[in-house]
Amino acid sequence: MPAIAFGRFDDSFCFASLKAYIAEFISTLLFVFAGVGSAIAYNKLTSDSALDPAGLVAVAVCHGFALFVAVAIAANISGGHVNPAVTFGLAVGGQITILTGLFYWVAQLLGAVVASFLLTFVTGGLATPIHGVGAGVGAVQGVVMEIIITFALVYTVYATAVDPKKGSLGTIAPLAIGLIVGANILAAGPFSGGSMNPARSFGPAVASGDFSGHWIYWVGPLIGGGLAGLVYSNVYIGHGDHAPLSSEF
Repeated sequence: MPAIAFGRFDDSFCFASLKAYIAEFISTLLFVFAGVGSAIAYNKLTSDSALDPAGLVAVAVCHGFALFVAVAIAANISGGHVNPAVTFGLAVGGQITILTGLFYWVAQLLGAVVASFLLTFVTGGLATPIHGVGAGVGAVQGVVMEIIITFALVYTVYATAVDPKKGSLGTIAPLAIGLIVGANILAAGPFSGGSMNPARSFGPAVASGDFSGHWIYWVGPLIGGGLAGLVYSNVYIGHGDHAPLSSEF
């Protein structure tokens, strides 16, 4: 089983680590700005507070494209996590230390919050939509849905960006990651909201001051990401096949 390491402060505060935190902040800011912005724009154009099928597709496509870019531009600096659940899954699988992962979380959450407040400003104070479960869907069902779709996301991250045997898949990792997020939003959006990303849910919640059901978007994604990290790292990578705390991702 890959070792989970707490890490050292000198490693977490070295110049390379600080650059990684900045990269995570910028990439998460850009991703949340585009993703949340697409929902705000759709609501403005249609004068509707709920997405119809066309709106769901538009928002899913925007999130997929935005994440593709956000991961790609940070991949060589921080690994392009752009998501606390991804960072947690990689920490569970021994790919990043706990201490460095916590600083990644801070950078990601700050990026999401700044993006959400920027959207509030540039849209003239339009409402910032938050994640929430759909009508007839309970909190437990929402958590389970978030577990499943976040498992799919982090599993894809491991398979395309982390696994030392990934080969040519490594070059299309950002695309694959963006595609699974877009597909998951199409599948889960009407039910759990299709977050998969605590930062993506946290920023709009802070900007709107509405944390209703917000815990769902921490519990579900963290469990799903952690499970994916445990499964992939132990079943497919193994303790002897990789350098656990490499800086590759």
